[in-house]
Amino acid sequence: MSDSKTPLTLANLSEIPLTRLKGIGPKKEKALNSLEIFSVFDVLMYLPRRYIDRTNEAKIASLQVGEEGMILVEVLNVYKQRTRNRRVIVTATVTDQTGNVVLTFFNQPWRERQLKVGSEVIIFGKLDQYRGEFRMVNPVVDLLGDKTGRFVPVYPQSGKAGLTTWEFANWTKDAITKSSVRGFAEPLPKFLREKYQLISRDDAFSLIHDPPNLQEMLKARKRLVFDELLRIQLLLVARKRQLELSTQGIRHEFKGDFFKKLVNSLPFELTRAQNNVISEIFNDLRARHPMHRLLQGDVGSGKTLVAVAGLVSAVEGGKQGAIMAPTEVLAEQHYAGINELLSDFSVHDSKNLLGERNLNLALLTSQTPEKDAREIREKLSQGTIDIIVGTHSLIQESVRFLDIGLTVVDEQHRFGVDQRAALQNKGSDKTIPDLLVMTATPIPRTAAMTVYGDLDVSVLDELPEGRNPITTKKIIDSVELWTQVQQELDLGHQAFVVCPLIDESENISTSSAESTYHRLKDQELTDASVGLLHGRMSSKEKQSIMERFRDGHIDVLVSTTVIEVGVNVPNATVMVILGAERFGIAQLHQLRGRVGRGSAQSICFLVSDSQTPESVSRLQALEESTDGFHLAEVDLEIRGEGTIMGIEQKGRNDLRVASLRRDKEWVGHARDAAIALLGSLNGIEDIELLIDEMNLFFSEEEVEYLFKS
Repeated sequence: MSDSKTPLTLANLSEIPLTRLKGIGPKKEKALNSLEIFSVFDVLMYLPRRYIDRTNEAKIASLQVGEEGMILVEVLNVYKQRTRNRRVIVTATVTDQTGNVVLTFFNQPWRERQLKVGSEVIIFGKLDQYRGEFRMVNPVVDLLGDKTGRFVPVYPQSGKAGLTTWEFANWTKDAITKSSVRGFAEPLPKFLREKYQLISRDDAFSLIHDPPNLQEMLKARKRLVFDELLRIQLLLVARKRQLELSTQGIRHEFKGDFFKKLVNSLPFELTRAQNNVISEIFNDLRARHPMHRLLQGDVGSGKTLVAVAGLVSAVEGGKQGAIMAPTEVLAEQHYAGINELLSDFSVHDSKNLLGERNLNLALLTSQTPEKDAREIREKLSQGTIDIIVGTHSLIQESVRFLDIGLTVVDEQHRFGVDQRAALQNKGSDKTIPDLLVMTATPIPRTAAMTVYGDLDVSVLDELPEGRNPITTKKIIDSVELWTQVQQELDLGHQAFVVCPLIDESENISTSSAESTYHRLKDQELTDASVGLLHGRMSSKEKQSIMERFRDGHIDVLVSTTVIEVGVNVPNATVMVILGAERFGIAQLHQLRGRVGRGSAQSICFLVSDSQTPESVSRLQALEESTDGFHLAEVDLEIRGEGTIMGIEQKGRNDLRVASLRRDKEWVGHARDAAIALLGSLNGIEDIELLIDEMNLFFSEEEVEYLFKS
């Protein structure tokens, strides 16, 4: 594509305009731009969505009525008619020698020109029968043009863009032919290609677009998947290295006496997982570079206790600690729980006659009266508050610490990277305080490696002894349901009832919190004290309702998802989730985790009459398992990746080739490869080409900063 003889890099390809390809003029270029395709590089990265094996595709005779299928057929006839109300109907009859199907297209007059008699097309649709004839209504149509190979690529098309599979096949073929003079530059060192048995990039581009068979296509896909995952891991591992090399952490000096005292005061033993994670945190605290650790713990696995072990150890070493929660309800709960655990701890104080004083814990939220808040900020800056619990209020300019050593951020997914960084930047002088981020939303291991690859990851995968697993039941809204709830109330227990909406909605037929609250008070639970909690209430109202529920003055709390995270009411044994099909697996699992916190057996009712395959499989997964990590994997299977990538890629927010489900092992291989490459920067072979490629996918400033420094 140029006179130069050097191989083409991805950056070179991204600078070659579409019009250099045969058959692309201004009109086609505009259509391709609408699909985010702007260069020859984009054309080569626009991969087939599936392949048809001509010897193996479904035959009309083998399709069942009601079943979706893909058939390769010849067009026998096509005609267009107008109805009385000016609608256009195009009808075509197609055959594959085993039978005929009548295709009907509503309001798509262009289909008459598209479907030429005698041409071969691929049809994907649902087979129906009408008056003895097989039919498909508005199926997906792929034109093959003159493709005669046995194995045919089918590209994702956009009806609006008016582009066809055979056009993409021709353009990719032209791009590869014109590039073959120079070939594609090979960024991967030979040792990696040999280790993972990867084909060259030349072969990968040729075989992904025009494979002779399935095996060759899979080899091409494997190479492109590895390239994509390696770029992400190089960025994440470099971020982590940069943090370790360029920042000065705090080497905490503590003997572990405070931790021993904490453990001895507990009425139960720590789990094996808790002990392991605490020792990982202690190693980080004593290390020279700042800790950057993600703690993943399932609902009820005892994350807060692990965080407190870290915080008291930092305090033992003469530093301050902070824990930031996403909501006031959760911050208050953390404060109450930590206060109880540390009420008889004292710390060294040379200004005091006795040489020590009580360990000071404080709570700072937007609800703290200004006079108290001023006093708290003053004491923090003087160092007489040892641990502060709060919400976003902790990252305000006016909050200064004398010597902060450890920052804990709870419910990591609720906070942006900037908010985490703001709290970390509160360190004195040049040192960066250690950071522990926690989440109770388990993430599949591969996703955690991809999304949080710049953090070390610890996992709490055991529940403390004495926790009864929660029974989960899918049920419809019925007398039977509310009778079971009443039976629990009669035993002196409490219940949550969660609704997807605050008010009734004309468009959505599901239970709202307001109407459910009035209905339960007036009908099903007339003898119970029923309370209402939702996000539009003021913080003061929410706080008052939660306190009354916690103290047992309210039997049934009707709420929206504001109670999703961290609310702790051990006497609550029933969770009723109305319109359960409207929530995702992770959210349902979080809500379920609000019960089962005491010694009594708890139950969660998933109330839904939805029969869609996705909601049935989602609710069934929750009935069958209480393991958040297993459910996270199931969720990935059902939902697909969606926008799991948290890395800001340039207009390409998601994985294009790789799938975190299908390519689990390759995420690990890519991470190992990135660590090896960055560990031997002047070693085996240079990675300059790889770094240049990363500029196409990530912010150039970040790549420059991470790799050139």
